[in-house]
Amino acid sequence: MRIAKLSHVLPANLASLMRGFASYASAELVNRIVRLGAILVIARQADPALLGTAALALSLFELTRVLTQAGIGQRIVAATDAELASICARAQQLFWLCCVAVAIIQLLVAAALAYFFAQNEAAAMLAVLSVVYLIMPPGLVQIFLLMRDERLGACASIGATQAILDHILTAALIVVWPSAWAIVLPKLLTAPVWTILARLARPWVRDNASLAPIGEFRAYCGGVLASELMAALRIHADKLVLSAMLGVSAMGSYYFAFGAGLGIAQSLITSFATVLFASLCRIEAGEARQRQFRQALLIGLAVLVPVVSAQALLAPYYVPVIFGAHWAASATYLSVLALAAIPLFLVQGLGALFRANGAAGQDAKLGSIATFFALAGLTLGATHSLVAACAGYSLGLALAVAPATYRMARLRLPQPSYSKPIQQEIS
Repeated sequence: MRIAKLSHVLPANLASLMRGFASYASAELVNRIVRLGAILVIARQADPALLGTAALALSLFELTRVLTQAGIGQRIVAATDAELASICARAQQLFWLCCVAVAIIQLLVAAALAYFFAQNEAAAMLAVLSVVYLIMPPGLVQIFLLMRDERLGACASIGATQAILDHILTAALIVVWPSAWAIVLPKLLTAPVWTILARLARPWVRDNASLAPIGEFRAYCGGVLASELMAALRIHADKLVLSAMLGVSAMGSYYFAFGAGLGIAQSLITSFATVLFASLCRIEAGEARQRQFRQALLIGLAVLVPVVSAQALLAPYYVPVIFGAHWAASATYLSVLALAAIPLFLVQGLGALFRANGAAGQDAKLGSIATFFALAGLTLGATHSLVAACAGYSLGLALAVAPATYRMARLRLPQPSYSKPIQQEIS
């Protein structure tokens, strides 16, 4: 890839970051090609109402799953060599407690969905998906150790393999069984693949190390959980708002536009933020880390802006040709939503900087502001039309994030107090 070639002429730290992102981007490219094929099959087999039912269940699943992102893994990435064994031992325990608790919460949400809203099919899907949380813990420590080792290509391959299998299963099931279940069940069926691949890629067995104090995770857990919750609300609560205001059919059209447009950029943005966080943790806090962040942000924007622009401008031409004429009206929604990728990139990039500096609370604050503006814009726009809702979402994000990006990119953050970042040669 061009990104990989660029890494040979960059400084060592920045080159390592770009190689990591190139690994993620390559895996995501294959993943997205397969995903587009799956969306093509779904679009020709499903109607907006069917897609809306699946979207309701999956949106609630993603919102609940964010509770597992409590900053436990980020503490592993930032751990020093001396404390790593005890941090991992405690993290394994916390992962199990967290995942079991989230599974119970999701079952309660499913019960409420059926009892109060009479959405019995979506509730049943949500209950079945709660099993995913019992499959995750055996591979979580290993995944974050891979990130700490900067084996980001392995992380990307694991995630992409699971996602590709998910898309293939979805396309196959929707052909023989045109129902919302065909879109939801692959999430459960492919979960063991992720866990097995993680354990094979980074073997880890708890030794006799003592458990690290739970207080060691405090600097990350509250702020990271709040930040991840805000990110999940930005990405998934919009569909719940539209379902309530405009109906399931309109939400199905929005879900299609989101998945075929912003969803593609979102996966690359998340990958970039993951790589950036791991890279920043390897650099001493101060001007060097701030300079790395600014340079990475500019390079990321140079890659993202042309992609998003092409996607937004060309959507009216390729959507009806590729996905079918009955989705032609959704091309406008796709074009408008695609523009939200740029402010989303900025907020996630800033989040990586804050977390690397042990300032997860600042990440949560910025995420809360961005989420409020995005959902407020969406809600206000939905009182007029679906396209106005899409425009409100994108504009709200831009208004919230752009000023903060300018201020925070110039801010020199203090050295975190919980531990000293690892200094090592970037290979």
